[in-house]
Amino acid sequence: MSGSNVWSRSRDRLRRFPELIAQCPGEAAAYGKCVAATTTGRQELRKDLCAKEFEALKTCFANAAKKGAK
Repeated sequence: MSGSNVWSRSRDRLRRFPELIAQCPGEAAAYGKCVAATTTGRQELRKDLCAKEFEALKTCFANAAKKGAK
């Protein structure tokens, strides 16, 4: 296994990120609002505070990636 191949795949995924997020505007906005709302003031973001929104965004990303792979 070549180390350069791993970096190439990672770069390819990062290049596709803007395309994927553009296909999930509602989910991205909902997750961003949740994060912003839970970190007001000096509060820190804790695990699972925005789990529902994150799962929706993750599912949307996966579906968008599947569509793009075809």
